[in-house]
Amino acid sequence: MDQPGFYHTTVLLHEAVDGLNIREGGVYVDATFGGGGHSRAILEKLGPKGKLIAFDQDADAWNNKPEDDRLIPVTENFKYIRRFLRLHGETEVDGILADLGVSSFQFDTAERGFSIRYDGPLDMRMDKRTDLTAAKVLQTYSEAQLHLLFEQYGEVRNSRQLAKHIVGQRRGFNVQTINGLKAMLGPVMKGNPVRYLAQVFQALRIEVNDELGVLKEFLQQAALSLKPGGRLSVISFHSLEDRIVKQYIKRGRWDEPGEYEAEIKPLLKPVNPKPIEPSDEEIKRNPRARSAKLRIAERS
Repeated sequence: MDQPGFYHTTVLLHEAVDGLNIREGGVYVDATFGGGGHSRAILEKLGPKGKLIAFDQDADAWNNKPEDDRLIPVTENFKYIRRFLRLHGETEVDGILADLGVSSFQFDTAERGFSIRYDGPLDMRMDKRTDLTAAKVLQTYSEAQLHLLFEQYGEVRNSRQLAKHIVGQRRGFNVQTINGLKAMLGPVMKGNPVRYLAQVFQALRIEVNDELGVLKEFLQQAALSLKPGGRLSVISFHSLEDRIVKQYIKRGRWDEPGEYEAEIKPLLKPVNPKPIEPSDEEIKRNPRARSAKLRIAERS
């Protein structure tokens, strides 16, 4: 199900929506509206008294909003889910869906700066109202900060060398564009250049948008916002995200407990013991789906 005015090919559409066990009169959340594919599928299953509250901080996403009185749009980051649910008179909901991927529109719009395939400004902001851009990260972060960033968020093999190279080069070379960054990184790239650049871009994008911090905040609030028996469907696209989702569902936290810390009783229980992955047919139709993993959990 693709939406009018192409924005994004929805990944694991039926699996993620079916995982919510939708009731016709229920209240549901699409935490990442994007192109609206998941939202439309949820609305199709809802009756006239059902309600869908959809979040997206990217103003461009709302160009695809369907005209439907059951849909309540929230133009904010989904880490504020609990606050805005209360604002709309809902303290507990029947199901929450989150697709953590960057939309096809964002990747394919050069001026957003997400893709290595086009030249454009080094932006990478999901929410253009914020100040931190990828260019600012490259220009202002210390060598130690850049090393940690590329090592942890991009799993770049030579992250220490990469950070040192950027700091050395930027003194006389203010990198503001994707092609400028590619030219700068040429001497330190290891292995397949496309894969290397993809890892660097992933690290910068995660930092600019605080993606892992936002995900942790969201998971905590989502669990508290579900009714007993309510479902959470989360689609992730890289191992860093999937690990956080998996650990939170299983243990109610994503880090190891300290020596004197008591175990936390998780609010969620997994519905599917292993993540659901796209079929070969879906990957053939949409190659960007190949790394997707869907985890479904239920509020105990």
